[in-house]
Amino acid sequence: MTRVSVLGAGSWGTAFSLVLADAGNDVILWAHEEEVCETINKRRENTDYHPGVEIPPSVVATNDAEKSMADVDVVVFAVPSQVFRENLVQWAPHIPSSAVMISLMKGVELGTLKRMSEVIGEITGAGPDRIAVISGPNLSHEIAKREPAASVVACADEQIAKRIQDLVHGPAFRPYTSVDVVGCELGGAYKNVVAISVGMAVGLGFGDNTTASVITRGLAETARLATAMGANPMTLMGLAGLGDLVATCSSPLSRNRTFGEKLGLGMTTEEIVASTRQVAEGAKSCSSLRALAEQAGVDAPIAQHVEAVVAGRMTAPEMMESFIRRDTKAETE
Repeated sequence: MTRVSVLGAGSWGTAFSLVLADAGNDVILWAHEEEVCETINKRRENTDYHPGVEIPPSVVATNDAEKSMADVDVVVFAVPSQVFRENLVQWAPHIPSSAVMISLMKGVELGTLKRMSEVIGEITGAGPDRIAVISGPNLSHEIAKREPAASVVACADEQIAKRIQDLVHGPAFRPYTSVDVVGCELGGAYKNVVAISVGMAVGLGFGDNTTASVITRGLAETARLATAMGANPMTLMGLAGLGDLVATCSSPLSRNRTFGEKLGLGMTTEEIVASTRQVAEGAKSCSSLRALAEQAGVDAPIAQHVEAVVAGRMTAPEMMESFIRRDTKAETE
């Protein structure tokens, strides 16, 4: 059995631990809070994120990060992207030198504008052949309930991607491989921003025509940026692009869509953050993605407008009016 360390016992980290366990792996799940570890180990349940979902005995929780990574073959990162660097600096000395590292995070770092795989490479010194990402339409609550889902395992080394594919292929989880790390990461990060925009449309009371228009133009915007940064355009048509975008924009389980709905209903960012413990990655990454698009010379109106609403410089109704007033052009322009 492969030993896997999952760093982060939030909604997605816990759900992915179940994927790994169902595929026949031994999982050591790190949680910051000791009481969360006790609940998982004694009650076999993460009551904070997946109440009622049984966690199998092959998942053992600990709040000792060093212990969680001892003698493991694979290390999985599942913490919010904007706090990843500070955590990784502490974790890096304890990561086995031969371990493959997998990012489940969907964000771009503020300030540096680096993708999570780039942060991993910078802090650990690992080469691209030891760094992978997993991205796709994977709403954590549905994954935890073992509803069928597919995803993409991306690594510059195709053989490593295939190795991880075998590692996570289980009864309800079907992984595909890719070597396009850039496309998978940008697709995963950008869809959160688009989902906030879709959520605002829903909160304002608009229907399917509006949301479909925003989703489609969001996909075009994502593809423009990803292609400019060297991604394969077809990646954005697949699970890590269109698939993830549809799931995140369409589901009421989506944190980012829900965040957008609350903005559309007139709540401020501060009020929304105070009302939930869940992290909406798009509320942070909209700023870094807008900056990344500017750096690449790519037009990114959705990222620009979402950033303005999140920062309180614009209201949701003003955002929708601004979209309509934009200069007309050919769709493929």
